[in-house]
Amino acid sequence: METNSFDMIILGAGPAGLSAAQYAARGALKVLVIENGASSQAFNINKLENYPGVFPPVSGPDFIDAMKEQATSFGASFRILTINSIDKIGNSFTLKSDSETFKASTVVIATGAEHRMLGIPGETELAGRGVSYCATCDGPFFRNKRIIVIGGGDAACDEAGYLSTLSKDVTIIHRKGSFRAQKAVAERILANDGIKKIFNTVVKEIKGSTKVESVIVENTQTGEISEIGADGVFIFVGMIPRSDLVDMLPKDPAGYIITNERMETPVKGLYCAGDIRSKSFRQVVTATADGAIAADSAGQYIREMRGEVYK
Repeated sequence: METNSFDMIILGAGPAGLSAAQYAARGALKVLVIENGASSQAFNINKLENYPGVFPPVSGPDFIDAMKEQATSFGASFRILTINSIDKIGNSFTLKSDSETFKASTVVIATGAEHRMLGIPGETELAGRGVSYCATCDGPFFRNKRIIVIGGGDAACDEAGYLSTLSKDVTIIHRKGSFRAQKAVAERILANDGIKKIFNTVVKEIKGSTKVESVIVENTQTGEISEIGADGVFIFVGMIPRSDLVDMLPKDPAGYIITNERMETPVKGLYCAGDIRSKSFRQVVTATADGAIAADSAGQYIREMRGEVYK
């Protein structure tokens, strides 16, 4: 096998990609994981306390480092570069960067999705220190504290409802005059007296020195500027799947790649796993499960091509 030829190339080194790498390498496949420098959402987790069997809690970066070390111990290789194209000729995939060409029998797309950011002062600076994009991950750290939720769609309303079970001081802020969530979801929030609703308002800045302390908001109808005290700010203004390389694959209305339960796409040998994939629940544990399934499916596909199927 050529130096740049692999049984499996995995794009993305988050929980899904690393899980696929571990399972595939442990199954005696030649595996390359390619990172393009974009960090996994797991890096934003201060304490990962809801992953089964990982206790006491660990930080997201520590968890990812351990997964990478584990995959490496089984023989997976890692590179940091940007893949510009993926093509398939016959049973082989060709992946090209600016300077190198790689060949693979199978490819797993685990590039994930990124939270749409507000792009306001304080958002990046206070990420992980009060600014969060995952209520399930970080909500318990703000029990009985002042919580701001930004957004008006299904995710924002659902997460505001969850956060209201942790604190009696939850405020949801939406730039429009009504929620854009599904009617039933929106009605649950409107009927929840434990959640303060502020409409026609945009957040202009998140303030704080070492942690979130308040938000600056502007009423879009009156132009009035005011400040609201807060300990946690949860932002749910949409997600952006990182699917540019496989834009030809079928997607759901939100832009996520559609696969079957074996993580297979319509292209034989091409799999998608993790947050890039269309599914109802996105957590570290579901991403790792996707990766393991993708590796198992790819392994079976490779054995079939080699005539090694057990009967």
